[in-house]
Amino acid sequence: MTDAAALARAYRHCEHLAKAHYENFPVASRLLPPAMRPHVAAIYAFARAADDFADEPGREAAERLRLLDDWGEQLRQAASSADPIFIALANTIREHRLPIQLFEDLLSAFRQDVTTTRYATWTDVLDYCRRSANPVGRLVLRVAGYDDPRLDTASDAVCTALQLTNFWQDLERDWLIGRVYVPVDDRTRAAAVEEDLAARSMTPPWQRVMASMSERTRALFADGRRVCDGVSGRLRWELRLTWLGGSRILDKLEHARFDVFNNRPRLGVGDVPTLFRDAIFWRTD
Repeated sequence: MTDAAALARAYRHCEHLAKAHYENFPVASRLLPPAMRPHVAAIYAFARAADDFADEPGREAAERLRLLDDWGEQLRQAASSADPIFIALANTIREHRLPIQLFEDLLSAFRQDVTTTRYATWTDVLDYCRRSANPVGRLVLRVAGYDDPRLDTASDAVCTALQLTNFWQDLERDWLIGRVYVPVDDRTRAAAVEEDLAARSMTPPWQRVMASMSERTRALFADGRRVCDGVSGRLRWELRLTWLGGSRILDKLEHARFDVFNNRPRLGVGDVPTLFRDAIFWRTD
């Protein structure tokens, strides 16, 4: 059994990782109920480390897969691990009875990032998001004490929308590491070719296909909006702001005509008043 001081140090380590890495969407922010923050940070730290293994430059694919396999083994042996991430995570899993399968789903998506660089169809992209993003939302709901299939479904829609928004925002960044998440069949119909990405040119065909991606993403945000009203207290404000933040990135992408080569959109200090205003005057469906 980990002593209280070691457990506190482990959670502080996870919270440091969370604060150091997020960009668009706050992780374990001050808006969350204080009791939730350490647990959400532990979940994030587990996923952040695994994501870094998948993307680590200079390592061969086989080595990255080995690191992910080792991370999965540590997950299964978390109760006896000396790693601060797993010290915290084991406690979080135990306290909130979190399903290990959700963590395994995350790992399967990170492995896929090592082995898969193109997606044939929209269905394929959604399946990736089902494992790369949706488990995080369900885990946060469980930490908050919610176990409701309707909330899970709405959360899945929002998490997928957030993941997709990040894909469109990072079109150039992903291209530079060899990945394209825009489905091949949609690109083919629009005559959007990868040579344009190599030339850093957001051509009309690419603008058309990205507009289609944005429209589908907005539909998912709309489908998931009800999760923000299905929870109570401070978590409701956290989810509203997260939902609004993702939608605002889409606004910026559309305003820039998806030219992420010259203007990669991100949230800044200037967006804060608008986000809080919209959260306060939130329309309940």
